Amino acid sequence: MSAIGFRRRTVARAREDEGRAPRWTAGRFALLALALLLAAVWVAPLAWALATSLKPEGEATRTPLRWIGSRITFHAYQQVWESGDLGRWMFNTAYISVMTTLLTVVLCSMAAYGFARTEFRGRRVLYGVVLAGIMVPPQVLMAPLFAQMVRLGLVDTYWGVILPQVAVPAMVFILVKFFDGVPRELEEAAFVDGAGRWRVFWTIVMPLSRPVLAAVAIFTFISTWNNFLWPFLVTTDPNGMTLPVGLVNVQTSYGLRYEQMMASVVIAGLPLLVVFTLFQRQIVRGVAQTGLAGQ
Repeated sequence: MSAIGFRRRTVARAREDEGRAPRWTAGRFALLALALLLAAVWVAPLAWALATSLKPEGEATRTPLRWIGSRITFHAYQQVWESGDLGRWMFNTAYISVMTTLLTVVLCSMAAYGFARTEFRGRRVLYGVVLAGIMVPPQVLMAPLFAQMVRLGLVDTYWGVILPQVAVPAMVFILVKFFDGVPRELEEAAFVDGAGRWRVFWTIVMPLSRPVLAAVAIFTFISTWNNFLWPFLVTTDPNGMTLPVGLVNVQTSYGLRYEQMMASVVIAGLPLLVVFTLFQRQIVRGVAQTGLAGQ
């Protein structure tokens, strides 16, 4: 048999295998059932929050509890919107999240490339320090970071919220693992053609890293959007508050009302749901290419 004929038969068999429907074994059914159960557990609290936010005032605490109120109303959303400056808070949160994401991706990728590709004295020790930062709870650093922001005059400013969130050791670790898997031959060929380290990084390594960079960017954006504690500490001006901080202040102003509380949760989480829905492929692809999925 010629090589061409063998190749044609191999391709034909591969196409036949792709066209066949997957065999539903007991193991597949069990995995599907488990996946549906986990999905229901994850969706149930979100569905309850949405249903509660659409109930008339006072019905959220009635017994017996019911999923659907006597009527559907958007009064809770109206109350939340009128009680605070949601438009300003959304702009603040979006600006801080976008700037933090951009700076995190650039700085962490540069640091990761340095650890993955360059040799310098103390490299292992410095990388060990970075990895040790993953084990330090962020709450431990709040007091010294706040004192530093006071000395720099960055309290109640965007940069006071952004800068402490830019250095993320976990993202450096993820990017180092990815850069370790990039073929060195591509960079060596560029070096032979006269390209420098910076040009290789920006024109070869970064374009090849788009999936993992997208995953890092989305994770950073989501964590920054949801961050409450640090913006709560470093901002006192209502015009500079982020959405989580502002919504908490609104809740304390009108007391404990579950309908408005759930409406606040839905308002704060809806943008993230849209972002995750639009970029879920990039997230899965980036996590798979870092090699973390199998660990």
